[in-house]
Amino acid sequence: MAFCYGAPRMPELRRDPVVDRWVIIAPERADRPNALIRDFQLPDDEDGCPFCPGNEFLTPPEIAALREQGRWTWRIVPNRYPALRTEERMSRKGIGLYDRVAGVGAHEVIIETDSHKQPLHELPLPRISSVLRAVQDRILDLSRDVRLRSIVFFKNSGAIAGGSLSHAHSQLLALPIVPLELQRELEGARRHFEARERCIYCDVLDQEIGDRSRLVLETDLCVVLAPYAARTPFELLVLPREHRSAFERSSAEELSALASALRTALRKLDLALDRPAYNLYLHTLPLR
Repeated sequence: MAFCYGAPRMPELRRDPVVDRWVIIAPERADRPNALIRDFQLPDDEDGCPFCPGNEFLTPPEIAALREQGRWTWRIVPNRYPALRTEERMSRKGIGLYDRVAGVGAHEVIIETDSHKQPLHELPLPRISSVLRAVQDRILDLSRDVRLRSIVFFKNSGAIAGGSLSHAHSQLLALPIVPLELQRELEGARRHFEARERCIYCDVLDQEIGDRSRLVLETDLCVVLAPYAARTPFELLVLPREHRSAFERSSAEELSALASALRTALRKLDLALDRPAYNLYLHTLPLR
């Protein structure tokens, strides 16, 4: 994602012709508090926090929420500083050797808890499962828009990881393209299957469970492991044991297992590193 000063205020996607990577040019994102500052502490003012109960007027109108006994436990709202917009008209344009696509899509925020100081991994398991089900529902709903080709669910926790607010939240970005990283994963899985007639992720699970040196957690439905070719220290990978390529097709039992595995993984990181900043991404099949 990039900022572009002096440009029109509507977002757009631009393709790098050298590496075939699409980049979101989102001028409105520059309006975020501390948008270009990385060496700062996240604001911890509950009174002025837009994600705390009583401050709902500080966010755009909610898309979905879970309420119990007159109080919400999670909310989903449009991002106040969207990288993409649903109201954009789908258009593609060539500018010489460059390609441009209008910034069609959706950018939503999942406020994971009503408690200002409670991180995701300290929530009860049913609450984490409920958040994951909400994400699943949003993917299913957005998938009806034929303009969209993929959806990315991610979480930036901590200023160093790109977070701008301390209140636990994650984001969902619906795109009119398939990101390069996801394309590469699909191509790698396809090459492996063509060569060996086996799923690459099933083979990874078989080898890691047999070796056990990088295994963090093993349950009947999920495995958490440190990747053999980890890109950073403490990188973790959560894989379903069931042959499942699309998150939105996960069963309620699988979502509960994922919630448990995710909480365990984040707790272990917290114990080892004392509340580290981290990035969490969901890798799932493109919509079309």
